[in-house]
Amino acid sequence: MKFTKTLVAMILVLAMALSMSSIAMAEGAVKIGLIGPMTGAAASYGTSVKQGAELAVEEVNALGGVQIELNVMDDEHDAEKSVNAYNNLWDWGCQMIIGSVTTTPCVAVGAVAYEERMFMLTPSASSTDVIANKDNVYQLCFTDPAQGSASAQYISDHALASKVAVIYNNADAYSTGIYQTFEAKAAELGLEIVSVSTFTDDTTDFSVQVTSAKEAGAELVFLPIYYTPASMILQQADSMEYAPIFFGVDGLDGILNIEGFDTSLAEGVMLLTPFSADATDDLTVNFVTKYQEKYSATPDQFAADGYDCVYALYNAVQNAGITAETSTEDACELLIAAMQELEITGVTGTMTWSSTGEVTKTPTAVKIENGVYVGA
Repeated sequence: MKFTKTLVAMILVLAMALSMSSIAMAEGAVKIGLIGPMTGAAASYGTSVKQGAELAVEEVNALGGVQIELNVMDDEHDAEKSVNAYNNLWDWGCQMIIGSVTTTPCVAVGAVAYEERMFMLTPSASSTDVIANKDNVYQLCFTDPAQGSASAQYISDHALASKVAVIYNNADAYSTGIYQTFEAKAAELGLEIVSVSTFTDDTTDFSVQVTSAKEAGAELVFLPIYYTPASMILQQADSMEYAPIFFGVDGLDGILNIEGFDTSLAEGVMLLTPFSADATDDLTVNFVTKYQEKYSATPDQFAADGYDCVYALYNAVQNAGITAETSTEDACELLIAAMQELEITGVTGTMTWSSTGEVTKTPTAVKIENGVYVGA
């Protein structure tokens, strides 16, 4: 085909127009940052949140209307790196943040965001320290007190055990907060806690903790901890031929994704979560189907949290009239007001928020059977 100068000129003009159009779309998008561990020991959480959020952004942008540009930053579950990620997002022009994914980094970032007026919606940092005295930090997840008391209530209501042991990380705000409310609720309900053992972030040998639970005759071991130490506890229990019911909370979600972990050791493990991939409602089925098609994996609770965070912010942005031109500080104040008026139904339940930033929704229990989560 022979190109004339006129045709070449027309092609160049068209190419420039398309380029300018794509730039305009980018400039016209609301900028949302996402901070979480994409590498390191807690990477399963961050990766799931990222993937769930990316799927939601694709869906939202396909609707036309408000467009979202998502910028994901890795903090390696480290508070200092999380603050650095926040600073990079601020320089990028970020208007609001999904994150931080884990508690300690979220507390650190939230303190800076409070001073500089950047709105944050964390998918999974559940300590009350995350939202305490910060009107601009909201949670999509249950608070630690809610998880601890709800776990004790579930164990009591379903008569899962008469003797309970607890193993928790006393160096971690997330784990300690859940344990404290679990202990208080258990005493109220008449659950007998026969053994309490602690560990720190550096612990790799759990023989003392598991031995304590076994010798105390615990029929159920409550694990208000993250999945990495939980996997070590399950391995230790197996080596000692100790097979109680293991019951955890949202930090345990992700244990099936640990590389090299024998998932048969998690058979029968129970946990409270706001999401179950085997639910049959249309919203969950649609989400799970699309997630599996895109990532060749079944979404866990953290993926569902990331997905719902995007839709919560999308609805709040629409209701508040926030655009790409809205300053970060103005968007913060508008979102604070909008979130308190918002009620949405997502894959993690129907949600409303109080002025403290705490979410209201109902947890469900799931059980690991044949390497997958099923409704308990």
